[in-house]
Amino acid sequence: MVLEKLNIDKIQAFNLNPSSKHQRTGMAKSIIIIVSFTALLFVAASAVMSQWSIEEMCKIVRVQFNEEQMVIANNVKSFIEREFSLLEREIFLLSHEIERNEDPVRSMRSTLARLVECGITTIEIRDMDANLVYSGHPFGKEVFRFPLEKSLPLPLDFDFKQGKTGQLRFSKPQITPSGISVILVLPIGQSGSRVIICHVNISWLLGPYLKNIRSGKTGYTWIIDGEGRFLFHPIVSFTGKDAFLARKQKDHNISFVEINKIQKEKMLRGDEGVGRYISGWHRGLTGKMEKLIAYTPVLISNLPVQKWSIAVVAPVWEIEEAVRDKYMHQFLVQLAVIFTIIAGASIIMFLEVKWSRHMENEVNRQTEELVKSEANYRYLVESAEDFIFTVDANGKFLSMNSFTSNFFTSTVDNHLGNGLSSLFPEEISQRLQELIRTVFQSKKSIRKESAFVHDGMKIFIDTNLVPVRSDKGDINSVLCIARDITEAKKLERHLIHTEKLASLGTLAAGVAHEINNPLGVILGFCDLMLRKKDPSFQDYKDLKIIERQGFNCKEIVENLLGFVRTGEDNHHSQTNLNLCLEDTIKIVRHRFEKEGIILSMEFSNTIPLILGDFRKLQQVFLNLINNAADAMPQGGKLTIRTFMDDHDHMVSVQFQDQGIAIEDKDMDHIFEPFFTTKPEGRGTGLGLFVSYGIITGLDGTMECESQKHACADAACGTVFTVKLRGIS
Repeated sequence: MVLEKLNIDKIQAFNLNPSSKHQRTGMAKSIIIIVSFTALLFVAASAVMSQWSIEEMCKIVRVQFNEEQMVIANNVKSFIEREFSLLEREIFLLSHEIERNEDPVRSMRSTLARLVECGITTIEIRDMDANLVYSGHPFGKEVFRFPLEKSLPLPLDFDFKQGKTGQLRFSKPQITPSGISVILVLPIGQSGSRVIICHVNISWLLGPYLKNIRSGKTGYTWIIDGEGRFLFHPIVSFTGKDAFLARKQKDHNISFVEINKIQKEKMLRGDEGVGRYISGWHRGLTGKMEKLIAYTPVLISNLPVQKWSIAVVAPVWEIEEAVRDKYMHQFLVQLAVIFTIIAGASIIMFLEVKWSRHMENEVNRQTEELVKSEANYRYLVESAEDFIFTVDANGKFLSMNSFTSNFFTSTVDNHLGNGLSSLFPEEISQRLQELIRTVFQSKKSIRKESAFVHDGMKIFIDTNLVPVRSDKGDINSVLCIARDITEAKKLERHLIHTEKLASLGTLAAGVAHEINNPLGVILGFCDLMLRKKDPSFQDYKDLKIIERQGFNCKEIVENLLGFVRTGEDNHHSQTNLNLCLEDTIKIVRHRFEKEGIILSMEFSNTIPLILGDFRKLQQVFLNLINNAADAMPQGGKLTIRTFMDDHDHMVSVQFQDQGIAIEDKDMDHIFEPFFTTKPEGRGTGLGLFVSYGIITGLDGTMECESQKHACADAACGTVFTVKLRGIS
């Protein structure tokens, strides 16, 4: 409604002066001419500025790209140092195992299994004292042992007599048929009579990692050693050759002065930096081209000192091509935008005249619709059988529909400008005021059910409070829409009770049918056995207990059928609570002795008799005792105490165990039918449900408390408290 009103105001203001249409048309033409001329000048200036920007941006991008290449070079450096550190660690680990006189074959197998992807070709252990050689490689399953030949030379011309044991030495890179290799030698033992020799294929170690590295789209990495030989290069024929000669042999027409200077004066001296040089090829492309290079040294060994140099290179044309394409795309977009603006301005001039004429006719129509819409809106609000009103931040009424005032036998004028307490009772007024304050603070809607007493009847309402915002987005009031849900609440309670009765009736019928037949057989055979036993024997007394409990089960089934008839059975006999508990404990005493459960009985002799069926109470107590025993699978202590609760003057009996506690999330569901935390086959979820029904039928209460964490004192575990009314 508000938006429609604003649109009509704008339309009416637009059409106040009919002659203004011609002025607007002339102004639009002038604006189009100025915009078109300015656009042409902008195109010419953009072409010049774009060319200058391309050159400047290329300079900046070259520097940034070389910095990124330096990051790649450092990553390669970290990889190589990490791999060689792993090799050194494994070789030293192997030496320690051999020094502890462990089996060399088993130690070498373990080492080779861990170094299967580290470029190892062969590992040898030469034992000069035993004249034995142990040899193996990562891809073989066996470690070979054969006699040591006296004439077999050692790598690196190592002299055992110098006594330099425990120092790992590296050879210089050597060209072999399978690639470039490095040999690592580590003497072990006090006399250095045993030595570990490890052959590492550099091509195997670095190739899988370096061949996939890219700088930009096509840039790549190469590595030279301290003598200027290529250890890795995407051009395989370069590998192992002198870098200064390999380039010249590939192309005699290009001067490689710049890259040779970088290698000789920077890279071979172990410096780190960036630069550029002229090359004659790049990934299949030939011809003179400029390349960017970033290089960094990597320390391979300290004995002797060896440094390699890593270089990451990429052609300059690849970088500048991306910059030029981006700027050309931007320039074309600018041209498209400019021509779109010119075309749009022309279209706007045409549509503006047409729109002005259309709006003159639209004003009258929308004004009439607005009047009708406002009338319909007021009719809907006034006809709604809901409480609808708006209040400010202080809870004062700003508006109200007739239903709200009529419900409280009042008029709207009596409440506008007054607080909530002028209409609602004080309790619900304070509650609504808190909700309104929350809406202003959170700026979000709130839905809440509330209840209050009106004319001696409890009324339930479902209240929805919505913030009303101004044009600036500020909240200046709250709209409250509340609906009377009293009848719905009554129906909900009735349906829940009805569903409970229906479920229990079905359950009781099934239980009676399934249990009565086997109970009859049990009682019949028990009677036959009683006739054969002497009443003075213990067996006869045990059978009498079985017979009595069988009759109890039969009566329980019959009581279950009548469980849904709440409030009908008021003829209770007088029962001694202590005797009922003692009789129940006799049934489970054997189980307690078997499972190591300690029973403590703290019965008060001053409690009065209670009104309650002896067998029903025995059923409740038996269920609580069995639950406590199930919660103590490793044994524990069960304390049963009776006392008079002076607070509510009721006779109380407590069952306190030291077993597994009940989770907080299960506490609200333990008295629900079929809810159980026991594994399948151990419980039905009806014990506490039926027990709760028996106790509430006696006008008593059943409460449960449980401690989460186990502890040594008696307050831990679970405590069930049953309270019953005594006979005064």
